[in-house]
Amino acid sequence: MAKGKIEINEVNCKSCKLCVNFCSNKCIEISSDKFNPNGFLIPVFINEENCTGCGICGWMCPECIIDVYKYIEN
Repeated sequence: MAKGKIEINEVNCKSCKLCVNFCSNKCIEISSDKFNPNGFLIPVFINEENCTGCGICGWMCPECIIDVYKYIEN
């Protein structure tokens, strides 16, 4: 079961790929065919079951477009 989830504000992404490079669980990849209004390829949240909600993708994003949510088990 996933321990985290991310939401990406695709409109402001500049496709720098830092989120992809720093995700140790390989939960993000750059789309090969989906562009934002500015013409940049956008990141896509994949392998959702592997997300730990660590937040590194959000910290590394220079545009601050990634919101990270971590599930807390009771």
